[in-house]
Amino acid sequence: MSLLALITQGGLISQAVAALLLAMSVASWVVILWKGWLLRRATGDVARSTAAFWQSMSVEAACDKIAVFDREALVLPLIAATQAKSHGTLATAGDKSAQLTRVLRDALHAVLQKLQFGQVLLATVGSTAPFVGLLGTVWGIYHALTGMAMAGQVTIDKVSGPVGEALIMTAAGLAVAIPAVLAYNVFGRSIGRIEADLEGFAFDLRELLAVRNNLLVSP
Repeated sequence: MSLLALITQGGLISQAVAALLLAMSVASWVVILWKGWLLRRATGDVARSTAAFWQSMSVEAACDKIAVFDREALVLPLIAATQAKSHGTLATAGDKSAQLTRVLRDALHAVLQKLQFGQVLLATVGSTAPFVGLLGTVWGIYHALTGMAMAGQVTIDKVSGPVGEALIMTAAGLAVAIPAVLAYNVFGRSIGRIEADLEGFAFDLRELLAVRNNLLVSP
């Protein structure tokens, strides 16, 4: 009995488990390849964009420079949020420093959601794929033993083959889960570093604009 025969002869449950594991594997690898490419670009883009900002003579000139480097739009939304005007609303009420804190916080959350996209999928695949494979193993063993019992005489050589091949479903579940777990942890560290850089930039930007505004309004 081959693995293909085990799946085809195991009924709808075995086929559904195999199809689900395949779908989970394809989805996780698509996310892994895409996020690996995205985070690699984002790490360099954030460093170059923040450096270009502080080397500029004005916020407007900085935006022009950053537009070249910020390919994933991680830094520009923070700057754009501080330049938005909304007169006559509660958003403009209160101290200018508090206004900057609010708009930068909202912009930072939106940027981080972009970086976090796909992490839930990787965590879900990593935590559930072994159990999906185990379900396929249990059903495969049950189906194999039931078939041999109906055939009459059962010997160890007739049991070991089908049971061993049914255990491959557990191995398949682990093969799907392990890359997802590893990628989740590696990407989590990269996202954490980028998040720290963006939070630091947002804090420095808030202090810069708050001080500049105080200078403009002081008599």
